[in-house]
Amino acid sequence: MTDVFVHPSSFVDDGAVVGKGTKIWHFCHVMPGAVIGERCSLGQNCVVMPGTRLGNNVKLQNNVSIYEGVVLEDDVFCGPSMVFTNVGTPRSHVNRRGEYEPTLVRRGASIGANATIVCGVTLGRFAFVGAGAVVTRDVKDHALVVGNPARQIGWMCQCGERLTVEGGAGACARCGSRYREQGGELVAS
Repeated sequence: MTDVFVHPSSFVDDGAVVGKGTKIWHFCHVMPGAVIGERCSLGQNCVVMPGTRLGNNVKLQNNVSIYEGVVLEDDVFCGPSMVFTNVGTPRSHVNRRGEYEPTLVRRGASIGANATIVCGVTLGRFAFVGAGAVVTRDVKDHALVVGNPARQIGWMCQCGERLTVEGGAGACARCGSRYREQGGELVAS
């Protein structure tokens, strides 16, 4: 692991793969079999479990745990203290290790502080999960979801701005990207 910063209070176990330019801050633990891409940042008190994968340029804010079954593609942002689950019906006295449900967070998605992502869902490309939301089902590409359970209230540009979509089309006020609704989805036009 060259060109990687690991704070002295953190542990990166043998068998973990960490890409160049990645920074692992205070009190983190990266376990064997975890794969972390290049230019990632793990804030204070993060855990990355075996069999997980983080793409390039992933940002984990403080107190985020990546449990077995979770895959984060490139450019994903996980806000402070947000939570992933990996078992649908946990019991402390029943071993469910063989029942981890996969969770996929697609490229460019952002998850707000204190949100919960229930296992078995996919968050679409450039989706935006509001702070404190509880996601219990798949989220479309570019969708903005909030609440408990999370529900879609709008669309987001890939640059992170909320879009105004009227008459089935819209353009981002910040970057100028253009989109259109097609079959209940938002696509670049």
